[in-house]
Amino acid sequence: MAKKEKTSDAVQILRNRYVKDDPQRKASVETERVNAQVARMIHDLRNDAGLTQQELAELVGTTQSVISRLEDADYEGHSLSMLNRIGKALKQKMTVVMTAQEPEPAKTRR
Repeated sequence: MAKKEKTSDAVQILRNRYVKDDPQRKASVETERVNAQVARMIHDLRNDAGLTQQELAELVGTTQSVISRLEDADYEGHSLSMLNRIGKALKQKMTVVMTAQEPEPAKTRR
């Protein structure tokens, strides 16, 4: 029997404890990672442009509360059209990239 390597990496410990090999939990973690990444990107680009949420909202044609929601990592309603509008307001080109998922480990038969 293979010995498990010990780790002090908190993220890896939590992943081992709560996610394991559960496909639904893996998908949920990935969704949350993408939501957090999009929220951080909007926040960082707005700050780099020296804009408040209200100023960005005016450029985009929406309200400050919408920008606030978009910058919230827990928000799940990002739309490509809104992200494109934000990109144009911030003089950014939006690109969408899809990458292969991690390959499933080979299953052994006994």
